[in-house]
Amino acid sequence: MSQAKVLVFSTPTCSFCNQAKRYFREKKIRFTDIDVSRDIRAARDLQRRTGQTGVPVIFINNRPIIGFDKPRINKMLNIRY
Repeated sequence: MSQAKVLVFSTPTCSFCNQAKRYFREKKIRFTDIDVSRDIRAARDLQRRTGQTGVPVIFINNRPIIGFDKPRINKMLNIRY
């Protein structure tokens, strides 16, 4: 079974972003980290797609999750506790 495509829009100083990325690493979920503090084009795209300027915003198979919503992440990735 192939893994879902996971994108994490984050900044280096965001504690919830770092928690989310740590969680994905612990669960061995591959993800792409997009630092919106360095990539202005990505920041604009994120705002256009979600209306959000805050991070983290996590996309799982192109479906956005605003914030580090662990229950929703677990459900979308079929992670058991």
